Amino acid sequence: MSHPIRILIVDDHTLFRSGIKALLQRQDDFEVVGEAGDGLEGLKRAKSLQPDVVLLDLHMPGIGGREAVKLLSEEVPACNVLLLTVSEDAEDLIETIRAGARGYLLKNIETDFLLNAIRSAARGESVVSPQMTGKLMMGVRMGKEGVAQEDDREKLSPREKDIIALLAKGVSNKEMAHTLNVAESTIKIHVQNILKKLHLTSRVQAAVYAVEHGLVQKD
Repeated sequence: MSHPIRILIVDDHTLFRSGIKALLQRQDDFEVVGEAGDGLEGLKRAKSLQPDVVLLDLHMPGIGGREAVKLLSEEVPACNVLLLTVSEDAEDLIETIRAGARGYLLKNIETDFLLNAIRSAARGESVVSPQMTGKLMMGVRMGKEGVAQEDDREKLSPREKDIIALLAKGVSNKEMAHTLNVAESTIKIHVQNILKKLHLTSRVQAAVYAVEHGLVQKD
């Protein structure tokens, strides 16, 4: 991105917001454009500020994280929502991803992971804390409601099925391009087509779909 990544912090703990803000402002490529103490205020500020990334707590008074994700996705679709929470509940993870969150991070992650996750989200990529990846897949395998219609898999070309399987394994676009011997720009186009065909909004949702519908081969 040519301009600094514009970030809105939404959390009901003032001290935590202050600490995160101080951390992010030390990065040359970040700009904290605002703060909010609850979901409703966060939605209003996101509408007016149009941030690139919203760091959103899950459990807040009034409108909580789940509802806030849905509203942000509907009313401020250009922003990328990253949940930053203490909740390790698989249902919280799956529901917020389905609602349109770009990623799900635990508050005990390493600083570098957080900073890189924000950069990834600003690029339109998805990220989940390593501790939650297993819970995401477990929740899917336990028969959670699908994130897309099962028949939609037939819309995917063989190459797109290869790519969605790699997505589910957490492979980056660059790594996929190397593995499949194609340009990285080609991979990006394939990913966009996959999301469009399956009516999904993020790579994480695509990963859930791939596992849920048997598109990932066991190693």
